[in-house]
Amino acid sequence: MLFHTDEPRTEGPTVEVSGVGLRIAQVHPAWLRAAHWLNVVAALIMVTSGWRVYNAAPFFEFRFPSELTIGGWLGGALQWHFAGMWLLVLNGLVYLLLNVATGRLKTKFFPIMPAQVWHDFTQALRGRLSHSDPHRYNTLQRLAYLCVWLDVALLVMSGLVLWKSVQFHLLRELMGGYESARRVHFFSMAALVAFVALHVTMVALVPRTLLAMIRGR
Repeated sequence: MLFHTDEPRTEGPTVEVSGVGLRIAQVHPAWLRAAHWLNVVAALIMVTSGWRVYNAAPFFEFRFPSELTIGGWLGGALQWHFAGMWLLVLNGLVYLLLNVATGRLKTKFFPIMPAQVWHDFTQALRGRLSHSDPHRYNTLQRLAYLCVWLDVALLVMSGLVLWKSVQFHLLRELMGGYESARRVHFFSMAALVAFVALHVTMVALVPRTLLAMIRGR
């Protein structure tokens, strides 16, 4: 998939360098970048330890290579998994609250119109979906981010059932029982991995988005 990568419109403070006005535009604030990289660490810990937990009691005819897992054994993997869980939940809550408090949630992710989703989808299929302005998300990006937030929420809720099945018995029943919750947790994890793979692919196609997430501008 190819993208137009015209020079973005610049916004923000003007800095004088040798008598020439240069615009330095902040794309991502510091709190957002910190939350993003903490989420990367949390997701990496949870996925690789989760694969080790799955290997201890698989329900499909395959296992994940041990070289791609952490924890060494079931007990160790569970400890890593819980550590990643707390990091993901606490960091995710701070991230969500700051998005709401700063108004970023409304301005960056809404509105999402079906007609615009279809337009951007067809443009992406043709390799014409523009990503020229890093300050704005196209409709497919907005939809993808909102979907992954919902997926993480489902991942956490199903994880609570697996962790404290008796205490969260109502949530367990809503998911169809313990074994059903295991599968919900597994497929939520698979959806998260698929999102990360797609996200990394898009970054490879538009590498300046990585620089913006590191430097903020």
